[in-house]
Amino acid sequence: MDFAFKHLSKIVQPSDLLRLSDKELQEVAEEVRRAILEHVSRTGGHLSSNLGTVELTVAMYATFNIPPDKVVWDTGHQAYPHKLLTGRLDRFPTLRKHGGLSGFLKRDENENDVFGAGHAGTAISAALGLAVARDQLGTKERVVAVAGDAAIASGMSWEALNHAGELRTNLSVVLNDNRMSISPNVGALTNYLAKLRSRPWLQQIAHRAKSAIERVPGPFPKVAAGLRHGITHYLAPEDTGTIFEEIGWEYIGPIDGHDLPTLLDVFRNVRTLAGPVFVHAITVKGKGYDVAEADSTKWHGVIPFDLESHEMKRAATLPTYTQAFGETVVECAHSDEKIVAITAAMPDGTGLSKFGELFPSRFYDTGIAEQHAVTFAAGLAAGGIRPFCAIYSTFMQRGFDQILHDVCLQNLPVRFFMDRAGLVGDDGPTHHGAFDISFLSFIPNLTLLAPRDTTEMAEMTRWMATYDAGPTAVRYPRGSSSDALPEARSTIELGKAEVLQSPKSPDVCIIAIGSMVAGAWLAAKELEKDGIACSVINGRFVKPIDSKTICEEVSKAGTWISIEENVRAGGFGEKVRETLAGNHLGHLPSELLTLPDAFVDHGTQALLRSSCGLDVEGVVRSVKSIIRPNIAIVKP
Repeated sequence: MDFAFKHLSKIVQPSDLLRLSDKELQEVAEEVRRAILEHVSRTGGHLSSNLGTVELTVAMYATFNIPPDKVVWDTGHQAYPHKLLTGRLDRFPTLRKHGGLSGFLKRDENENDVFGAGHAGTAISAALGLAVARDQLGTKERVVAVAGDAAIASGMSWEALNHAGELRTNLSVVLNDNRMSISPNVGALTNYLAKLRSRPWLQQIAHRAKSAIERVPGPFPKVAAGLRHGITHYLAPEDTGTIFEEIGWEYIGPIDGHDLPTLLDVFRNVRTLAGPVFVHAITVKGKGYDVAEADSTKWHGVIPFDLESHEMKRAATLPTYTQAFGETVVECAHSDEKIVAITAAMPDGTGLSKFGELFPSRFYDTGIAEQHAVTFAAGLAAGGIRPFCAIYSTFMQRGFDQILHDVCLQNLPVRFFMDRAGLVGDDGPTHHGAFDISFLSFIPNLTLLAPRDTTEMAEMTRWMATYDAGPTAVRYPRGSSSDALPEARSTIELGKAEVLQSPKSPDVCIIAIGSMVAGAWLAAKELEKDGIACSVINGRFVKPIDSKTICEEVSKAGTWISIEENVRAGGFGEKVRETLAGNHLGHLPSELLTLPDAFVDHGTQALLRSSCGLDVEGVVRSVKSIIRPNIAIVKP
């Protein structure tokens, strides 16, 4: 039986919390935590990080006047309580389902999602923009940014902190410091925050100061109320909070992010303070669910699970592309001491955890700093090292200028491994890797590959390890590959495609790249049942493209179709078309199957591929639509 949501079921706007007593707000926090556990155990999603922000969110929303006050969240990993306190309890069963609630922040989902976010490090910049817009328009609402301790270390966050300190406008930043984002955080700032956390006596001073102030007769307690939590700063050693103060912020903390009475007191005071205010709250990922507290990394992003037994029911799967990369890079590193691995806060997600364990002195986690990771890799390459830089496709977008200017312009042999290329599924448009072919393939000197399956993923990784002529990048999807493809395969050669089948008199040539090759192969088998003979090419290289093989196979068929899990503009299909046009074959009937010119919503990978016409049925349908008229003319 579902937990009874006595208060939560009545909350439409955060302002509804203003009428509740502190005792009732504690009950709200319990209901929010229970709602997250109940629904995420059924739908899957981000669990431990959201359990850690329950009291923090309740306290903010019960003290600020939202709306018109605004809270900007850094990604959606910590914002499920925000969704529940903005009237979305009844829709929570649809979380991350196609057509349902997004797992992240979306401006068109709710008026209180004031700024969309799926990539970390954006909240403070966006909140400062909202605060300055308020000042320009002459309104009086308060603006708060909530950032995690990993996001606060990103370069963009510090650019915003520095700018806000200069502008001196009314802006609050709340640091949700749970000591880790997805994997444990790294870097000097993390060590600095740890030093601040290590001073529990500071809060004892705060509580003693509060008691002393409240005993003073007359108006003094009211005047001092807004300052009492700052006493921890004034009585603390000189280095506590200095970084933030030096760039113009009033530092308050660290405070217990699960002590609701203290949080309520702090935020009631913070709302009255002028200028930039930085609140440092210590939270526990997985708070209130023992197994998630004990292993917050495992319980960060979960599939449906049993609340009592804690069992996650995973179906048996083939090896994933991520695993194939992770195992092969370890293999390569054993035989080549110059190989190092770099990731940006995602050692588990990119498959590099084992590498880090085996080769700790050759493994670098830069934190949420993709731009730095890319140029750092460029410096390593310039110094004679072979860097393997593994970053999700969607996050590689952040390092575009560094790839162009620092790597490719100098023709440095950096190896980029872009996981989660194409449609990632339930994480939706902020995480789909829909653009990497387009933004990488036009850059001079860069070689771009895409494997048909996990075996080819390993082969491409080995090939890249020995290729020193310039920068290389490989894109590969989330999940495992189909085992339907033929096992016979040719070796990887620069710019050479693989012909999977080539009948003497094909009716159509299907040219596929990466994750779409398996579907092309299966579609060809279906089409053969209807008497349509197909050539099938595994493109392998987006750049340099195999013009010779493609032109030979297309000229035999007279009709062709290309398939890719990337948008059309600047994609693989356009490069095929350009190649054929340059070889006097541009007039032939053709179709380019690609992702649409739109941000694709969230849903399962299978559902989204089907809706985009990139599944087997979609390929069969597209081939028939262009081949039937041709067959009627050419054949009896």
